[in-house]
Amino acid sequence: MSLAALDTSEAVLELRDALAGGPAAWLVGGVVRDALLDRPLADLDVAVDGDPRATARTVAKALGGPAFSLSESFGAWRALDGERRFHVDVSALQGATIEEDLGRRDFTVNAIAVPVGGGDPVDPHDGRGDLRAGVLRLVSPSGYDDDPLRPLRLVRLAAELGLEPEPETQRLTAEAAPRLSEPSPERTFAELRRLVVSDGALAGLELANRLGVLAAVLPELIELEGVEQSHFHHLDVLDHTIEVLRQLVAIEADPAAVFGELAPEVAAVLDEPLADEFTRGEALRLGALFHDVGKPATRGRRDDGRVTFIGHDRVGEAIVREVFRRLRTSERLRSFVGRLTREHLRLGFLVHERPLPPRAVHDYLRRCQPVEVEVTVLSCADRIATAAPGQEEWIAAHLELAREVMAAALRWRAEGPPRAPLPGDELARELEMPPGPELGELLAELESAVYAGEVSTREEAVAYARRLRQNH
Repeated sequence: MSLAALDTSEAVLELRDALAGGPAAWLVGGVVRDALLDRPLADLDVAVDGDPRATARTVAKALGGPAFSLSESFGAWRALDGERRFHVDVSALQGATIEEDLGRRDFTVNAIAVPVGGGDPVDPHDGRGDLRAGVLRLVSPSGYDDDPLRPLRLVRLAAELGLEPEPETQRLTAEAAPRLSEPSPERTFAELRRLVVSDGALAGLELANRLGVLAAVLPELIELEGVEQSHFHHLDVLDHTIEVLRQLVAIEADPAAVFGELAPEVAAVLDEPLADEFTRGEALRLGALFHDVGKPATRGRRDDGRVTFIGHDRVGEAIVREVFRRLRTSERLRSFVGRLTREHLRLGFLVHERPLPPRAVHDYLRRCQPVEVEVTVLSCADRIATAAPGQEEWIAAHLELAREVMAAALRWRAEGPPRAPLPGDELARELEMPPGPELGELLAELESAVYAGEVSTREEAVAYARRLRQNH
C-alpha cells in the first residue's frame, strides 16, 4: 500500500506545477485513498489554506480550461483540464489546520491528506490502517450530523471498494438512515447511480437493505420483501429481484453463455451511452431492480389457489415513472426503465408459440421498441432467476428463443423497422380513403407484411392494402 502513484500521475504532476509557490494545499479524499488501494486515479480534490476561487483559477489557467463555482454554501470551485482528461475540485480548509479539516470528513479512509508539493501523508485517524484492514469507519460518532447523505455514501463506498463497515459505524448508519429523505434528489441519485453500476452492487444492496438505507431511499423495493409468488418461483419478490440482478451481472460478464456468437454485438449495444451517465447496460441494471415493482399492488389468488400478479407490468411502469420523477432523473432514463418494466414479460409469453413466424417476431420487436435488445437480455436474466424445481426445460426453451429473437433485434436496431413501399398519403389516395385510424392500421399491417417478405413493391402494397380493406 503506497502513495507512489501520486508521483507518477500526470494530473498530479500538472497540479504541482500549477500551484508551485502558492498557498499550502493538500490532495485529499478519493485520490489519496485510491492511490493507496492501487486503483486508477482520475479527478483530484484539493484543500487549500487560502482562497479556493483564486486557486481554482490558477489551476484552470495552467490546464487551459475554465473554472467555475460548485457550491456557494461551501465555497468549492472546479477547474477543468482543457482536454477534459480530469478536473480539480478546490475547497478551503474546514478549520484552522489540515488536521481540523480531516476531522470533519466522513470516513477515515477519506480523511488522509498529502501535500500537493509532496511529503508525508497527514493521517490523524489512521485511515491507512483501516484500508489495510478493509474497514469503513466514521471519523467521528457525529459524522452523520453534518451531511445526512453519508449513510448512502457509506453503502456506495463499500460496494465500490470492497470494504466492510465496522460494527459501530453500522449501528450509527442504521440510526441515521431515516434522514436520507433530506438531501436533494440529485445528490441522492448520484450516489445511487454509482452504487448500482459498481462491481460490488449486489453486496452493496444487501448492506443497504440490512442497514435501513434502501428502505429510506427506495421504499418501493422494500415493499417487495415477503411477497410470496406462484409455484414457478422459489423466492419472494425481493429476493427474486436481487437474483435477477445477479443473473444480469453474470450475462454482462459472459454474454456468449446466453447469446453465443451474437455476444459481441449485444455487448456493443449495452456499452452505448444512454442518459444520466449510464450506458444502456448500466441502466439495464435499474430495469432488473424495478421490473417487478408492480407486484405488491397487483397480487391476487385464483380459485385454485395459484398466486397471480395480473397487470404488474403496467402498474410497475407507472411506479417507475413516479420513483424516477422523485429522483429527478432525465425523461430518457425514466422512459427506458419504464419500457423495460412494461415489456419484460412479452418474450416469455411467446415460448409456447415456437417456432415463431416472422409476423410474430415483427410484432414483438415493434411493441418492445426502443428497448427490443435490452428487454430481451432482461427476460433471460429473469427467466434464469425463476429456478423452481422442474423449470429447467422451460428456461432452456426461453434462452433458445431469446437467441433467435436477439438476431432479429440487433438487425432491427441497426437498420430500423421495415417501411411500407409507399407513404401513407399516397396509399390514402390510391384507396380513396381519408386519413385516420384505419389508414394507420393498414400501414402497420403493411409493415408486418414487408417484414415477413409477403410484400416488397408499391403495386403489391396497394393490392395487399385493398384486399385487407375489402375483407375487413
